[in-house]
Amino acid sequence: MDLQLQDVHVLITGASGGIGLETARLFLEQGAKVTAHYNSNRTTLESLLSDFGSTRVFAGQADLCSENDVARLFREAVAALGPVQVAIINHGIWPTEDVPVSEMPLDRWRNTLDTNLTAAFLVARDFLKQLKDAPIDRRDKASICFVGSTAGKYGEAGHADYAVTKSALMYGFTLSLKNEIVKIAPKGRVNAVAPGWVKTPMAEEALKDPLVVYRALATTPLKKVAEPWDVATQIAVLSSPALSGHVTGQVVMVEGGMEGRLLNRQTNAGLEAY
Repeated sequence: MDLQLQDVHVLITGASGGIGLETARLFLEQGAKVTAHYNSNRTTLESLLSDFGSTRVFAGQADLCSENDVARLFREAVAALGPVQVAIINHGIWPTEDVPVSEMPLDRWRNTLDTNLTAAFLVARDFLKQLKDAPIDRRDKASICFVGSTAGKYGEAGHADYAVTKSALMYGFTLSLKNEIVKIAPKGRVNAVAPGWVKTPMAEEALKDPLVVYRALATTPLKKVAEPWDVATQIAVLSSPALSGHVTGQVVMVEGGMEGRLLNRQTNAGLEAY
């Protein structure tokens, strides 16, 4: 099926690994042009450049917490491949240490919010800015897709900082931007995907713990951890004007049917909180 992504310029943040890298390759296979963003590690993007060439792929470096870097990234992307028509805002961090709010340092809270939420704001803002200058026909396929998380729906004890950022993207930001993008691009759409646990480098260490895997799958009927491909395909579907041209303001849960988070475990003394 033609997803109508041929020659569409897609910018993907956090494209150097995991979900971002899989998504970049999938868009390229659909005929799109891709700006693959990275912060410090470009190595994994060399295979995309080798397979698809510099006329289809631009590897753009930026610290997305920096206004100047984000503005430069869009200038370079537009110069390399033309106006950016689709933004996949995928980057993020998940601090591995379990820290309850009562003990969480302000520095950790601020760093997570800056990286996951404020940086997403900067990318979305500059995407919309440059979209204003794009030819009208290029705006017809305008789309933003945020990568959220089940933590944004269910919360995550010990990781409230992360959960807050994902919830903000999935609900407050998505639902606000869907009403704003149409003032710039009348057919523009804004959606989000929300994965559960995914086999990515960021999650690799945590998934070595059998207890983490058990808690992740205890309320999941499909009883498996997702692969990056499972998420990338949903991003492509939501970004496709052919398949999702009348879909906006939606959060697609990519979590195997998860019903919630396991809060208590059974012990000889009764129930004990995890």
